[in-house]
Parts: sequence; structure tokens; C-alpha cells
Amino acid sequence: MIHIAIFASGGGSNARRILEHFQNHPSIRVALVASNRKAAFVLEIAAEYGVETFVISKNMLTQPAEHPDLSEKLTKLGIDYIVLAGFLVLMPKELVHLYNERIFNIHPALLPKFGGQGMYGKHVHEAVYAAVQAGTETESGITIHLVNEFYDKGAPLFQAKIALQRTDSPSEIARKVLTLEHHYYPQTIENQILKDNLKI
Repeated sequence: MIHIAIFASGGGSNARRILEHFQNHPSIRVALVASNRKAAFVLEIAAEYGVETFVISKNMLTQPAEHPDLSEKLTKLGIDYIVLAGFLVLMPKELVHLYNERIFNIHPALLPKFGGQGMYGKHVHEAVYAAVQAGTETESGITIHLVNEFYDKGAPLFQAKIALQRTDSPSEIARKVLTLEHHYYPQTIENQILKDNLKI
């Protein structure tokens, strides 16, 4: 059995879709949901599915050698892959190296456009909206990619596009993009894991 940990910072709509997708999977299961915010709603969602939760402190991310609680938890649970689902903190290089090419992220735009530090959530959609109004963009979408030590710079695995109208507000762009996220993220995760583990 392949074990996944989901890292999320907020409401967890993508996390819920991933939990649903793998709930009865024959060879992949979500074994942990972790958040850097102890009040994040995603922890309540995990409890609904009977999945163990873990709160990640700032020190675990900024000083992992001195505060190894996170890596120890992942090792104890036999975590094979990490899935970022709205996790708004840069992954420490120690964890990136430990899980080389086994950390997934989804970005709500067509990278390399509209990526990098500070480009998340509404900030992305507002930037796309401005570009549509300026006539330089006519579409947006999602990018599912592997994670490295830099924001949104890991190797892309999948992109999906959606056409935009000049009348689309940032919130409407967000709604359209979220539909793509929910549809494609769980399946792309599954496809990549199965590709990595052909003997399953």
C-alpha cells in the first residue's frame, strides 16, 4: 500500500476531493493530513474521513534539523508521497531532498506565468484578471507539478486550460479554475504514483 500525506493551510476543498478519490483505493491511501495552522478547517475534514492529523510548527519548517517532529511523523507512518493542497509555506530543502520527485503541488494558473512567491489564491486570479483586461491573456488554468526548493519551479506533470471572457471577475476566474483543480488533481496524483510504482 502506498501512503500519502496531504499538506494544506486552509479550507481544504482540494484535500476533500483527494480524500474522496482515494477513500476505497486498492493500493493508495491517505494516511495523514497536516497543516501549519492549528485552526485550519482541513483538519476537521480529515477527521470526517478518520485520517490522522498533525499540526506543523514554524520551527519544523525553518529549522527541521533541530525540530525533526515532522520528518519523524512521516517516517513513522510510512509516507511515500506528499501532496500539497493549498499549503502556503515553502517546503524545507531537507524534506524536498527526502521526498525527491515525490511531492506534488497544484498551482491555479498556467505556469510559468503568474507563479512565484506571493502568487497564490486570489493574488493569482487578480493578476490574471488584470492581464485579461489589458488584452494580454485570454485563458487561465491549472498546473500540477513536482516540488523543488523554489516556489512553482518544479517539473510540470499536467496542465489544463479554460477560456476566459473580459466580463469574468477575479472570483469567477477562481470558480472556473477550482473546477479544473477538483477534476484533475486527484486523478493526476493517482496516475503519477501508479506510473512510479508499476509493480502495484
